[in-house]
Amino acid sequence: MTTRIELKAMRFYAYHGVMPQEQRVGNYFVVDLWLTAPLEKAVASDELEDTINYAAVYAVVKEQMEIHSKLLEHVAGRIMKALKEHFPELTEVELKLAKLNPPFGGDIYSAAVILNQKYC
Repeated sequence: MTTRIELKAMRFYAYHGVMPQEQRVGNYFVVDLWLTAPLEKAVASDELEDTINYAAVYAVVKEQMEIHSKLLEHVAGRIMKALKEHFPELTEVELKLAKLNPPFGGDIYSAAVILNQKYC
């Protein structure tokens, strides 16, 4: 049995972007995350140490969001790498990183990248 954990709409204020204004002023970003892992033990035990701690996942994402980058793809890739390092039991990670109201002169709610990685 595998379990899929979803952390939806984690919101951060960060300074990612190519334009100098984005790097100075910042913007809101939203991260959606789906983690897959074999967590049968947690299903039976009801013990936190047998699952993936959501608060610890959030802390990893927050730490990576605080590192300034130009590209959403780069930030998303760093988050995925850090998650696998902290939680080696992961068998798949899917991540959506969206920049709200991106500053390119159009009426748009967000621009996002979605990465998916399956691990052996």
